[in-house]
Amino acid sequence: MKAAVLRGVREQEIEDVDIDGPQTKEVLIKVAAAGVCHSDLHFYNGSWHGGFPMVLGHESAGIVEEVGKDVTYVKPGDHVITCLSTFCGHCEDCITGRMVLCEEPEVNRLSTERPRLHKGDEYLRQFARLGSFAEYMLIHEHSLVKIREDMPLDRAALIGCGVTTGVGAALNTARIDPGSTVAVIGCGGVGLSAVNGAMIGGASRIIAVDMLDSKLELAKEFGATDVVNARETDAVEAVMELTGGGVHYSFEAIGLKVAAEQAFRVLRRGGTATVIGMIPPPQMVELLGADFLQEKRIQGSSMGSTRFRVDMPRYVEFYLQGRLYLDQLISQRIGLSQINEAFEVLETGEIARSVITFD
Repeated sequence: MKAAVLRGVREQEIEDVDIDGPQTKEVLIKVAAAGVCHSDLHFYNGSWHGGFPMVLGHESAGIVEEVGKDVTYVKPGDHVITCLSTFCGHCEDCITGRMVLCEEPEVNRLSTERPRLHKGDEYLRQFARLGSFAEYMLIHEHSLVKIREDMPLDRAALIGCGVTTGVGAALNTARIDPGSTVAVIGCGGVGLSAVNGAMIGGASRIIAVDMLDSKLELAKEFGATDVVNARETDAVEAVMELTGGGVHYSFEAIGLKVAAEQAFRVLRRGGTATVIGMIPPPQMVELLGADFLQEKRIQGSSMGSTRFRVDMPRYVEFYLQGRLYLDQLISQRIGLSQINEAFEVLETGEIARSVITFD
């Protein structure tokens, strides 16, 4: 099959690779669509480090081709969304409802077994145990969720990461109160989804912050009531002035130290800041200690604190009801051969999502 193989920083080419057949608890999926996400970009450009060679891609949807022994959840022909939050189902995190924190070591193949993905004798890593920049994926059954077949798969792919991360941060991690005020810093795919999630959650005022007017205009379509261009004005001062003292909830959706600090600074007394973005190590976030006396809080969010087999089918329903905005997130549909160009455009910050579609 064809796959985009990353062999070093910015060294990615389309190659013919081999994929194994499904073993116990494994599912072979024919990929229909895969979003090009910032999480992939971090490893493509070297801001985060991963092993090489590797097939990136994790925001995807497709159709089950074949299942291995003891797979009971899906069958060939089922439509599915994949998710990097693979779970074991019986560790402390799983049984206390925090499946997103599961370390899931048992869902990987042993080093003594044949690799799921390889090129001859060469082992190829699957990013996030998925690797969806390829025509097929071989994954554990706990890395996917069934969805209804009338859901368009190119839109469904976005739910696999960015949408779940943003919407879930608002609804699951922060659990915003109806009528509350919200600020979202960064209006890429995840930030726009956080805006959308805040609207679904009933926020009375949603302030979108970005440095590009085009993204701020898009944020209005997703539910933003106010916008702030951080290139033209001090974002913190602007949010404080708009709200008369700060917001109840803020979300950092870029992965920058300064944005996380701004998210904390725009809070009112008793407010909560949620950091969604991947701040590269070894960067540290600095906060004013005295602010904690006002019961301001800052917290992290991984994949929107998702319980993905519960949440993702609900997001599908939200989309089909017209409440979740996915069509507007897709900036362009491309082929696998255009993957490197998609990364270059993503780095400019000028688009929400490129989606790779397969025949």
